[in-house]
Amino acid sequence: MQTDASATPEDPLQIGLARVRELRNRGALDAATALLGELSSDFPSSGLLWQERALCLQLQGDAAAGAAFRRAVELNDTLVESWLALVELFRVAGQEAEAQHASACIAKLRSLPSALLQASSLLNEGRVDEAEAQVRDYFHRHGPHLDALRLLAQVRIKRDVLDDAELLLEEVLEKSPEYHDARSELAGVLMQRRRYLPALMHARQLLQIDPRNRLWRGLYADAVNGLGEYDEALRAYRDLQADMPDDANMRITIGHALRNQGDSAAAIAEFQAATAAPDTAAEAFLSLANVKSYRFGDEELMTMRRLEAEAAAPGRLTDRYQLCFALGKALEERREYEESFRYYARGNALKRSELVYKSDVTERNLRLQATVCTAEFLAAREGLGCPRPDPIFIVGLPRSGSTLIEQILSSHSQVEGTLELPEIPRLVQQFRTRKAGEPPRYPGVLAELSTEELRRMGEIYLEETGVYRQGAPFFIDKMPGNFHDIGFIHLILPNAKIIEARREAMACCFGNFKQLFANGQKFTYDLTEMGHYYRGYIELMEHWHRALPGKILRVQHSDVVQDLEGSVRRILEFCGLEFEPACLEYYKTDRVVRTLSADQVRRPIYREGLDQWRHYEPWLGPLKAALGPLAET
Repeated sequence: MQTDASATPEDPLQIGLARVRELRNRGALDAATALLGELSSDFPSSGLLWQERALCLQLQGDAAAGAAFRRAVELNDTLVESWLALVELFRVAGQEAEAQHASACIAKLRSLPSALLQASSLLNEGRVDEAEAQVRDYFHRHGPHLDALRLLAQVRIKRDVLDDAELLLEEVLEKSPEYHDARSELAGVLMQRRRYLPALMHARQLLQIDPRNRLWRGLYADAVNGLGEYDEALRAYRDLQADMPDDANMRITIGHALRNQGDSAAAIAEFQAATAAPDTAAEAFLSLANVKSYRFGDEELMTMRRLEAEAAAPGRLTDRYQLCFALGKALEERREYEESFRYYARGNALKRSELVYKSDVTERNLRLQATVCTAEFLAAREGLGCPRPDPIFIVGLPRSGSTLIEQILSSHSQVEGTLELPEIPRLVQQFRTRKAGEPPRYPGVLAELSTEELRRMGEIYLEETGVYRQGAPFFIDKMPGNFHDIGFIHLILPNAKIIEARREAMACCFGNFKQLFANGQKFTYDLTEMGHYYRGYIELMEHWHRALPGKILRVQHSDVVQDLEGSVRRILEFCGLEFEPACLEYYKTDRVVRTLSADQVRRPIYREGLDQWRHYEPWLGPLKAALGPLAET
């Protein structure tokens, strides 16, 4: 069955692959392989390209064909030809379970209407617009179809429109509760939205059907981990590891779980073991770099240099920038700052190359908040919303000291730390513009909300965050990006406390620049863009302080470092809490910390970090220029 998308005159990949097939069919395998090498530099994530590579390797009798076929279906699971080859390879190797799985995938693909199969292939190849157009055309011609609904949900996932994807997958399950793949994908979407409790419910339902399914067991483990049930999560991860002891990815997952719990030594052992596996070495070295107390040895440094050079090959972008950030950290610790900066700069440039980020749009949206949520607008709605005072919001930019403030407050008997909670962004998401080209509805839509709607949204926030709480009167929501939405927060929760964690401009911006984030924070990978974003952040925060006088406490990171007790007393007084000595010994508080600052907040105050950026000052001209006068603050 043909699953390849039709070539068009403007489609260089399809034209190139057609030439590869021609060469392969007439036995010119060296020429076909050479052309594949050229194409892979531009299309490293094409399953179709990997399938062609695998077919060439197979004709050459190269055992690497099996791995290439597996990579092909990882990237594009509609490739029947690759699945057929894998069935035979699995059976020859005596891997009957894997062969049966591959056969089941073939049967499923052959049951799909050809138009949907082609649309799925287009989607897997990154041609999202064409895939969506084809699915919608199918809807127009044939009406709703479960696989089409699921495929449309996958399109929305690719576009990071997760609320739409959630609704579409729920519709699939309403019509077919036994559609297990759709339920699994829904659980994954819920996980991405940090809605861990419903994700856990779906995972448990799937495990009732097949308790040993590795994918579903992984969903369960991730969900309980997200809910803070860390002992159960670690048990579930260990259970998965017992089934696949050679899976280095699971070692990294377990390493992160151990690090979050404060067992750095055990985490380091897992990460070090994962550096030996080619597929996970880059991520494992980056994980070691993120353990702030870890120091790389000479042999590790030599290995990272070699792997980074090898990762310059096509298709290795992620490995390469992970290694660049790890090398930047390793060389920083050795005080080899010029070479360290070169690796940080290269890693950032590589990461930036795969992102879609429009700084002008972001900065315009920041300014729009101040235009709508004026002092007069907020004063006219004073006291509306849910009156409960439970939440303490800590907002700011990443690397600004927010985790330290959270750890201090969480050491108080009346306060519990939770996570970077997704509920405010999710409530705001309901107001987003649905059609491309339309002006943004938010924050202007806030003027249309009734007293009842504002109160109810505050109640919804408290209901949904309740799953993270253990019973203390107050809890912390440390989602830094909530600074965008302080006006909305004040409208729905007028008695919530809001603390701004602020760090000096150069230190904060460079701290972000040398960090590879798991997701989000698209503004950090270019010094100029980082500087512009910081300026927009400061402008908006100054607006919030003027519009809501006395409602937000600014905590300067340098003040906390230089006068810990004075800062702690000031924070507690703002929150209406009695002083407790435990807040000064925050590093003794036994709690899970899941941010990049997990190691620092388990140690006494660290003064040396205030001016670390100065070692890199000769190369930070673009950042200083973008910051303007703020560079001196």
